[in-house]
Amino acid sequence: MQYLELRAPDDMHLHLRQGEALIHYARDAARSFARGLVMPNTIPPLTSPDAVRECGSRIRRAAPGFTPLLTFKILPNMDPGLVHSLKEAGAVAGKLYPEGVTTNAEDGVRDVEALFPVFEAMAGEDLVLCVHAEIPGAPVFEREVAFHETFLRIHRAFPSLRLVFEHISDARTLALIRDLPADRVAGTITLHHLLFTLEDLMGGALNPHLFCKPVVKTADDRKALREAVFSGDPHFFFGSDSAPHPRAHKEQKGAAGCYTAPYALEALASLFEAHGVLGALEGFVSERGARFYGLPRNEGRLVLRREEWTVPEEYHDVVPACAGMRLTWRVVEKEG
Repeated sequence: MQYLELRAPDDMHLHLRQGEALIHYARDAARSFARGLVMPNTIPPLTSPDAVRECGSRIRRAAPGFTPLLTFKILPNMDPGLVHSLKEAGAVAGKLYPEGVTTNAEDGVRDVEALFPVFEAMAGEDLVLCVHAEIPGAPVFEREVAFHETFLRIHRAFPSLRLVFEHISDARTLALIRDLPADRVAGTITLHHLLFTLEDLMGGALNPHLFCKPVVKTADDRKALREAVFSGDPHFFFGSDSAPHPRAHKEQKGAAGCYTAPYALEALASLFEAHGVLGALEGFVSERGARFYGLPRNEGRLVLRREEWTVPEEYHDVVPACAGMRLTWRVVEKEG
């Protein structure tokens, strides 16, 4: 098979940043993806209807034909009455960041239960609650699992609220999500958690371009993540968590985030084919995320050609997580 045709895919967790850099990052994502769920942890954060509208307009100007799926950042003391206006401004989800858990989360949440009125309003508006599910201050390899009980409290309090456990990295989280109803609870899985382990991050020389939050875990965790996505489990769909940082911020300041948007689809195709499950790729990237968010599936098509190529060492002063990796598929056409 020399060509692979897929329904145009979605990236259901994407960082595009701000300013002039946004133009590059949006175009990189638009090369392969028809839509992207854009995260709100900018400075200032996306917390108002006007900010959400303007963010959408900037992205559409930068990358015509690419549809941003917009989110708002849930801050402590947020007025539940604002939720309806945010939905009218185009938001499809709100994002919860615990305080200090990742980039630009210094203004994040300490008391999750104090925000239950916001979650109730979101359930009433049929908006999705996306959660960066880690407990800051817990041991770094246990932060994700430490959030399980909080995640369950939210689900039990608001069983009609759609919840996404973002960027799952731990096999124990897969087990948690599998026990919950797939129409109400889902999880995103990234490219970098499917490809890399702690050995890649720091088994030899430390590779700062693989440092993310949550950190990549063990080979057993990676194996469980792969099995989950290869199996077609309806709970799990693709969200890259592609998060660009300039080289200096990664190498001198240790900024958390992996840049994968420019080549994520090709790397996924190469991975799925290597495991003999290429037919499972479309469901992971083009169907289950749209279904969970209540969106129509994309009508356009994406065509990849069998071609060996090497991921560049740099995009726009950002070192990609897969720099120097040989891939076996290349996007050649996107329609619609």
